[in-house]
Amino acid sequence: MATGVRERAPTKQELAAALKVARETTLRLLEPVADEQLVAQVSPIMSPLVWDLAHIGWFEELWLIRRLADNDPSLEPLDDLYDAFQHSRGQRSRLPILTPPETRAYLGSVRRQALRVLEDAQLEESDPLVRGAYVYGLVLQHELQHQETMLQTLQLSGVAYATPPHEKLQAPPRPDEVLVPAGPFTLGTNTEPWAYDNEQPAHLVELPAFRIERHPVTNERFAEFLEDGGYRKRRYWSDDGWEWLQEERAQAPLYWQRGRGGWARRRFGQWEPVPPAEPVQHISSFEAEAVAAWAGKRLPTEAEWEKAAQSADSDGDANLGRDSFGPLPVAGRAASGVGCECMLGDVWEWTSSIFAGYPGFTAFPYAEYSEVFFGNEHRVLRGGSWATDPLVARITFRNWDYPQRRQLFSGVRLAADA
Repeated sequence: MATGVRERAPTKQELAAALKVARETTLRLLEPVADEQLVAQVSPIMSPLVWDLAHIGWFEELWLIRRLADNDPSLEPLDDLYDAFQHSRGQRSRLPILTPPETRAYLGSVRRQALRVLEDAQLEESDPLVRGAYVYGLVLQHELQHQETMLQTLQLSGVAYATPPHEKLQAPPRPDEVLVPAGPFTLGTNTEPWAYDNEQPAHLVELPAFRIERHPVTNERFAEFLEDGGYRKRRYWSDDGWEWLQEERAQAPLYWQRGRGGWARRRFGQWEPVPPAEPVQHISSFEAEAVAAWAGKRLPTEAEWEKAAQSADSDGDANLGRDSFGPLPVAGRAASGVGCECMLGDVWEWTSSIFAGYPGFTAFPYAEYSEVFFGNEHRVLRGGSWATDPLVARITFRNWDYPQRRQLFSGVRLAADA
């Protein structure tokens, strides 16, 4: 999706077109999925796909119809069913949620009303919710982020889903570092018109010099960690990581399995050889820390990551937007200002930072998006994945999750003190 609607004040026609493209992508993503799979509870940590789909419509109705125009909901209020804070993901299949046909009809009804409201909207108002079409950016990004969530659910399900082949089994480049000089650095943004509250305000941080690897850790390198007994050697794991490892009984990244010909992985219901040159994905923060310790390195902080990512371009050859259905080989990709490749797209990269507000943080437009997750429980991931839309994938964007989570399209890039 073109990022022009994010980089300047968009017209109403551009907003309507962006909403249309996002919805077409959502429906196309789920078109091959049978209704019985849409209502299935694949995992206690994921919602049924049909819940995500109706939640997209509920969120659009909440912000573009009820709050923006003060209109009544199109159905009896669905807040108890589709407010993400009312029920855990594992409970949602047991709720009286809309059926797939009802959900599709609801989405259509909400969209028609939202477009009527858009026709009369005053996008030049001083209200910060409307200024720069912020509320439309909120709704657009929300839908695009749920597309990635639904892809995680589809991958977890193991159900066959048509994807392009990943047959490029070339050897990856060997690990290589770049030096990032010491000096002040502006973390976050005050200028990105659709940035979330947790990306703001921009503030100066002083960083010592550090080294960071040119590429994220590849499958080949992670397999070397495996073959060296990385999952059995206590010295590579933090206390929490070792406890998780014993409970989870993990022996490799999620979806990996050792076969006669080497490591294989399950990708959207199909087994295939693990491509050596692709970034490893579906690893937890604990596994990321362990492979870093094995390599004699550490995870970057999110400030280090963001400084190293300066000048990375989501409109270049970044692997974003879902088409690849997986990471691509790391070599020969566009580089950031310091020479790091694949900073945007391919895999989310775990950092060592906990998720917290920046100095001067103000919750906007609602505290439940970011503030309720601040604290020691969540770790920050940066950079987006192959499943992230370019509209969302900006250098300042902060993702977060529990360190044990592996359903994410997550990998790692290693760093070290200079």
